[in-house]
Amino acid sequence: MEIIERLPEFNNHRIIVFLSDFKSGLKGFIAIHRGGLLRPAFGATRLWKYCSELEALKDALKLSQIMSYKSAIHRLNYGGAKGVIMSTSQSINKNFLLRSYAKKVNYLSGHFITGADIGLTQKDVKIMRRESPFFVGTKYDPAEFTALGIFYALFACLEKVFGNEQLSERTFAIQGLGKIGMEFLKLIYKNSKKIFISDIDHLKIKSAKKIFPNIQPVKPSEIHKYPVDVFSPCALSNSITLKNVSQLRCKIIIGGANNQLENDKVEKILYKSGILYAPDFVVNAGGLISVVDEVEHKYYNRKRVNNRVAKIRRTLQEILKKSEEKSQPPYLIAKEMAEKIFKKYE
Repeated sequence: MEIIERLPEFNNHRIIVFLSDFKSGLKGFIAIHRGGLLRPAFGATRLWKYCSELEALKDALKLSQIMSYKSAIHRLNYGGAKGVIMSTSQSINKNFLLRSYAKKVNYLSGHFITGADIGLTQKDVKIMRRESPFFVGTKYDPAEFTALGIFYALFACLEKVFGNEQLSERTFAIQGLGKIGMEFLKLIYKNSKKIFISDIDHLKIKSAKKIFPNIQPVKPSEIHKYPVDVFSPCALSNSITLKNVSQLRCKIIIGGANNQLENDKVEKILYKSGILYAPDFVVNAGGLISVVDEVEHKYYNRKRVNNRVAKIRRTLQEILKKSEEKSQPPYLIAKEMAEKIFKKYE
């Protein structure tokens, strides 16, 4: 435990669970950052090929913390958590692996509510739901609402930087064409001036090109360097680092990836260089908002969910206003606001 406490990703987490099942090949972690007893902790589960158990653990710790910020900043009365499953070739089969994981989730007796993140689909969630009632995201696709929240927040950024909300004048670079990247592309495609896209999966590029013929594919290693109005990281964490931040040629950064910045130093550099960074846990919370609504209401009402997601724009506007008043980066302002909220419940 002493080793875990020394990790920079550890932030007084409530509980950390190591998962292992020899028969299915299951190996992974569940980390609950805040909530868990009186208030359930929400956080999707990620299936990924990690290099080591330590890498998987650190990812769970960091991602669970960002979920607490998401919940708090949007006044959702829940904690933050994350599940990660290590993808290995030794697994008997995916369905067996998922069912094994779902049974492990039951041990937390509803203190951990989860769904699909990178590597998992709605179909996978339905499989796990048969073994555990603590899986959400089956009534509608959370990725759709995540992209919608980013879309709403985008207009707050455009108004702040350019003084208008006209997409027809703007150019975009989307990094990653996963569930969220594709949904965001759908929302901006018809009205944008130019869109550059990248993904490590060539099949995704080929598929996207058929649906959206005017997009321009570029190398994944070059996407952040393009001179565009908006850079949208929708792939993995740490897409903007101390090494590549100076290569950015955009005016706004807003996307669906979690933990887009390597550390707080990167945000300070962005702020000083005049690049508006829309805090990830603020703008990409639409998926969380949708699954919380799924738990809180027996029947699905798209209009109700949409109205809740639309409030992301107003929350971001409040953060940008305070950022200007205090002459501090928006990310730091948002973190302070979120911490004040969830610390009230400690």
